[in-house]
Amino acid sequence: MNLQDFFPYRLAVLAEAVSRSIALVYTARFNLTRDEWRVLAALAETGAMKTTHVIEHTTLDKMQVSRAVKQLACDGYLDRTGDPDDGRGYVLQLTPQGRTLYRKVVPMVQAREAFLLEDLTPEERAALDSALRKVWLRTHRLVRQD
Repeated sequence: MNLQDFFPYRLAVLAEAVSRSIALVYTARFNLTRDEWRVLAALAETGAMKTTHVIEHTTLDKMQVSRAVKQLACDGYLDRTGDPDDGRGYVLQLTPQGRTLYRKVVPMVQAREAFLLEDLTPEERAALDSALRKVWLRTHRLVRQD
């Protein structure tokens, strides 16, 4: 087996490269880490959310979410209130300052995304989207078998 041709490796390398290229926007301009951006975006998308749901929604682990939440709260971008269902957890919600930050970052990351996909025809974009969805569904079938 050649690692460079192994699908999971190629996908991981691509995902990391895409993530880093987009992170340049919010790191340089807004001093956000990738994890902080993911938490911010998840909360902007869904509204108030329990910490455990943020973990699931962002694919970050518990410690990554904990650090990101702590920093975002310290910076005034989100509020944490005790989770009434779990004394150890929190319910998280963006503050007005957090929503404003999100609205500033979104057009910039969307412009990066557009640049990355610019060389693809509409048919190639549709095929990529379809292929990613199919692989995603297959991975979840395998994970559920464990």
